[in-house]
Amino acid sequence: MAVRAAVLPAVGAPLEITGIELPDPGPGQVRVRLAAAGVCHSDLSLSNGTMRVPVPAVLGHEGAGTVIAVGEGVTHVAPGSLVVLNWAPACGSCHACGLGEVWLCANALSGSADVYARTADGTELHPGLNVAAFAEETVVSASCVLPVPDGVDPVDAALLGCAVLTGYGAVHYSAGVRSGETVAVFGVGGVGLAALQSARIAGASRIVAVDVSPAKEELARAAGATDYVLASDTTPREIRALTGKQGVDVAVECVGRAVSIRAAWESTRRGGRTTVVGIGGKDQQVTFNALELFHWGRTLSGCVYGNTDPARDVPILADHVRQGRLDLSTLVTDRITLEDIPAAFDNMLAGKGGRAVVVF
Repeated sequence: MAVRAAVLPAVGAPLEITGIELPDPGPGQVRVRLAAAGVCHSDLSLSNGTMRVPVPAVLGHEGAGTVIAVGEGVTHVAPGSLVVLNWAPACGSCHACGLGEVWLCANALSGSADVYARTADGTELHPGLNVAAFAEETVVSASCVLPVPDGVDPVDAALLGCAVLTGYGAVHYSAGVRSGETVAVFGVGGVGLAALQSARIAGASRIVAVDVSPAKEELARAAGATDYVLASDTTPREIRALTGKQGVDVAVECVGRAVSIRAAWESTRRGGRTTVVGIGGKDQQVTFNALELFHWGRTLSGCVYGNTDPARDVPILADHVRQGRLDLSTLVTDRITLEDIPAAFDNMLAGKGGRAVVVF
C-alpha cells in the first residue's frame, strides 16, 4: 500500500515528498501509522552528510503512532497500541550491552542498512536511523517500538523518542545533576528545552540558559531557566558572575560546535562537569592545554542518546508528564506537514529554537 513520505535521494539533495510502497510486516516486525514525528537536528545532520546513513532513505527518527499490524512472534504490542519509536534498540549481546551501557550498543543502527520500502519505480529505500518516521506509516522491527504509557498525548509522545530522552538523560545520567547544584544549558532547541526542564526536576538551584538568539528567552524561562545569557565571547565570564565567580557545577552543551563546547567547559567551576550532547562535524576541533586540564580538574564527557535505556526511562518520563513536572507541549513550537520539513531544516540552520513536529 502506498503512503506519503519524505525521501532523501542522496546526501545533500533536497527531500522529495513522494509515495512509497510498504510491505506487510514480516516476522518480528510492526507496522505503525504515525501520529507525529519530531524534526530533530540529527535529521539535518543525516541529510547534509555530517552523519552517514545508506541512501536513498526516509529520514525521521523521533515519532509516535498507532500499531495497525504485527508480524509473527510480536507479543508486546498489538493493533491499536499507541507506541513511541525507539531509533536505537539495544541488541543485548554486544560488549556495551553486556556492560549495561545499552546506549552504546554496537548493533543499534544495523537496521539502517536494510531495504524496508520502495518508491513507485522500484527504487529501494532504507529506513534512516531504523524507523523512517517522516512518513504516514512505517514498518519497523518490534524492538523499535515501545508502548506509550497512559496519560501522554500522541503528538507529545513523539518527542519522547529522542529530544526528551536525550535532554533528560544528559542531566540525570550523564551529568548526574544533584539537588542544589547549578546548571548551564547551551542551546535552547528541543533537547536544550528538555534539559532545562530536567534540571528543574533534579532540583537545580540555578539554571542558566545560553543561546545566540534573544527570541528564545521566553521559551527557556518557561522550561525552567532562572537566567538567560546571550552567547558571546564573554559567556563564561557572565556565568561565573551569576554564580559567585565560581562557575556552574554542570554545563550541558546541546549545540555541537567547538566554540560552545569550549565555552561550556570554561563556564563550570573548578571540578565541574561538562556533558556534550550536540553532534558536531569532524571540522569542529576543541583544544585544551595540559596545564589547564590539571589545574581546573574538570570533567568533559560525551553523551549518546542521553545515556538512557528507553525501555526503562520512557515510563519514568511518562510519570513526570502525568504529575505535571514535565510539560512536553512546551517543546513543540511548530506543528507542520511533511512538505514543511525543508523549511524546518532552514529554521534550524538559522538558529530558531524549539521543536517542529510533523502532525499526520
